[in-house]
Amino acid sequence: MSETSFTLRPGYSISRVIRGGWQLAGGHGAIDKAQAIDDLIAAFDAGLTTYDCADIYTGVEEIIGAFRAKLAQTRGADVAAKVKVHTKMVPDLDVLPKISKAYVEGIVDQSLRRLRMERLNLVQFHWWDYGFSGWLDAFGWLEELRQAGKIENVGGTNFDSEHVAAVLKAGIPLVSMQVQYSVLDNRPEHGLAALAAANGVSLLCYGSVAGGFLSDKWLGVDEPEMPLENRSLTKYKLIIDDFGGWGLFQELLRALKNVGDRHGADIATIASAYMLTRPTVGAVIVGARNQAHALANAKIMAITLSDADKAEIEAVMARRQGPEGDIYTLERDRSGRHGSIMHYNLNDGRH
Repeated sequence: MSETSFTLRPGYSISRVIRGGWQLAGGHGAIDKAQAIDDLIAAFDAGLTTYDCADIYTGVEEIIGAFRAKLAQTRGADVAAKVKVHTKMVPDLDVLPKISKAYVEGIVDQSLRRLRMERLNLVQFHWWDYGFSGWLDAFGWLEELRQAGKIENVGGTNFDSEHVAAVLKAGIPLVSMQVQYSVLDNRPEHGLAALAAANGVSLLCYGSVAGGFLSDKWLGVDEPEMPLENRSLTKYKLIIDDFGGWGLFQELLRALKNVGDRHGADIATIASAYMLTRPTVGAVIVGARNQAHALANAKIMAITLSDADKAEIEAVMARRQGPEGDIYTLERDRSGRHGSIMHYNLNDGRH
């Protein structure tokens, strides 16, 4: 059995599967908050003790705060203390030219109130456009807030190798970088993974199931026509196109299915379990719409892939054509295929 926890830094450990929070923001239908809280407790009981959210995920920090409070009330404060919450700070594109320490501290204070915490476990900072120079100042302000006791750890989201190197050079003790990383999308291997490994920075991976494309549902299915039903599917379909197209994608699904059959697991579980074998990867972040989905996600940590399993998957991956570039470079090009579908001002409730 693979390890179920990962030490992000000495004295701070997380579950290797992190429960994603964006699906609780309402984009997939109305959210029953009481049920959502019970679902989070079920995930905790299954071993998913770490939760990912963001200031821009409408209502999600409040739900996780209520979940922590219920856990403390019903199980005790010592049990609730085992919960780790990773939130994000994502300033709107319009804010970037005028960002200030007061703004950064205001977002941190807002997250503290919503989550009902005295100190945030991890704040992951995202910056839309490097053309605005305040990103390094903002990291510095987060570090000041860490030293003041409002934040336990500082991390980032979607920063490329050049800018991660600058953050490290500035002396910011970066513990993690959250990036899109999957059997389809290996852009972290274009420089960031080696930099992270050399500096003790762990990668936290989202997109390990490509919005649901890496699942049994899509094996043997004809290529869907655009537009797709939501922006998430559209985004990951573009990655499939870059990877090598629908035919090569089907070969990858078949390889994942073969491996899964040997382990009694589905394609999505194997796709995420494979990512836990990659150097510098601390955890995968997976969403769940209900308790059954959360319990299935917990099985990822129970899979130990053999060399033969990995070789079968990698034989298909070796024939990939892309995607090319560094972390988030495609998405930052607002006129390109990937960037044109992004929403850059998210604090109005969109996600």
